[in-house]
This record gives sequence, structure tokens and C-alpha cells, in this order.
Amino acid sequence: MKENTPVLDPDETDALMRSITEQIDRDTFDAEDVTTLKQMVECLGDSRGLVRLRFAQTLGDIGGTATPLLVDALLHHANPVVRRAAGKTLALIIDPTTVPSLLHALLNDEDTVVKGSAVGALAKMGAASVPALLEILADPIRSESTKGHAAWALGFIGADAAPFLEDAIKSDSIDVRCATVGAIAHLVQEKGDARAAQMLLETLQDRDPNVRSEAASAIGKMAYLPALPYLITALGDIDGEVRRTAAVSLGKLGDRSAIPHLQAALNDSLEPVRVLAKLAISKIESGIGNKE
Repeated sequence: MKENTPVLDPDETDALMRSITEQIDRDTFDAEDVTTLKQMVECLGDSRGLVRLRFAQTLGDIGGTATPLLVDALLHHANPVVRRAAGKTLALIIDPTTVPSLLHALLNDEDTVVKGSAVGALAKMGAASVPALLEILADPIRSESTKGHAAWALGFIGADAAPFLEDAIKSDSIDVRCATVGAIAHLVQEKGDARAAQMLLETLQDRDPNVRSEAASAIGKMAYLPALPYLITALGDIDGEVRRTAAVSLGKLGDRSAIPHLQAALNDSLEPVRVLAKLAISKIESGIGNKE
């Protein structure tokens, strides 16, 4: 870790913010003044949350010249509070050139909140982050928590990830395909994309039951009615978890034509499937399924 600029005390911090605010209001603030920018970055470690937020927002508005200092703080600052805030501030600036640094923080920082800040910023970078996120998901040495972060970011990116999804859903990696299901579902919800909808339905026939289950769950969450016959087919899947998820999702869709198939599932060999089929029937009959 590098040696840091001395931390200002609260009175000095408040005075600095007043001075910066006055300069910005008068249009006299010098965005090239590295000394002041470094002091502002140090103030991201203030013990007061609202103060940190004001400095983060101001640095975010400055952007450009503040970005290298924020990247340096994210990667090297001794204070995790500053590293956390630096990641959150980079999310406000949205500079795709920071993706490698954010990725390094996600994969290597020992602080879980810093990791969260980094992946939040990666999500805001949009398409620029997608290849790196898919690489994380495909890497067998990465932890489940790291892959969970990457999957969340990929889903958040949504429509901007579209150019990558058709290849990703064919990946040899189960984790990549599972995460891609979520991103495809977001695309269907955001854009009503017909090709994305078809890909989502096709994943119900994926060779891996985890992917099929993920698809059934995503369809239920978005209450995608055109998937009804596909979910009915999934209710007879060889895998019990897929059948269980299909029953839950049919309940969420709320279509009465599913009831006979759910009634047949009351004889399923697995108790969880029987229980959830009964619950789905109850939801459909009461009319609450598609109102959730």
C-alpha cells in the first residue's frame, strides 16, 4: 500500500467542501489542481456518510482528471473506506477504461464491500464489462461468491449485453449459461426482444438441469405467458429440481389451463414437487398467481 495524503479533520473537510462548492458555483474550480483532487479523494474516508457522498458526487461530476486518482485509491489505498467509496465514485463517472482496474479490485481486494463497489461499477460500464464478466463465470478457479457478483452484473447490464448473449448461451460452461439466462430474461423484459424470448424458451431444453431450472425460474419471475406450454413440458422433466421450479413458475403465470397438468403432478415421485404443484393450483384458482 502506498503512503497516503494526511487525512483532514472534520472542520478542515467541511471547509474544503465549502471552498470547492463556492468555486464550482463561480465557475472558477480548477479541475487540473491535483493537490485539491487528492484531498477530495482522501475525504472519501470521512467518518460521516453524507460527507463521503458529497465528495463522491462532486468527484463524479469532475470525472476526467479525477479518474486516475480514484483508480489509484481503489487499487492501493490503505483505508478500505476510501477504496469502497472510490469504486462507487467510478460508477458515477462510467469510464470504460477503468474496467481492468475494477476487475482487479473485484478479484483481489480482501474487503467484501470493496468487491461489491467494484462490481457495481463494472455493471454501470455496460457492454465494456461483459467479456470480462463472462470470463469470470467460465473460470473454474473463481469462487461462487465472485461468480455470483459477475452474474448479478451481467443481469444488470441487460440490453447492452445483447451482442454477447447468443454466443454465451452456447458456452461449454454451465455457470456462463446459467448467468446468461438471467441476462436474456432482462432483455425480454426491457425490450420485448423476440429473439431473446426464443433463446429463453430454448434454454428450457438445455442439456444441464441447472440451466433448465434457472430458465424456468426466470420465466416465472417475469410472468412470461408465451412460455406456458414450455413450462408444462418442463413439469415432466427428468430432473426433480426442474419439475419443482416449473410448478412454482406455473403458479406465478396464473393460467388456468395449467391446472390439469399440475393436478397430474400431485402424483409426482418427489414430495416437494407435489407440495408446490398443490400450492400452484391454489394460487391459480384464487387468481393471485399473475398478480405477484
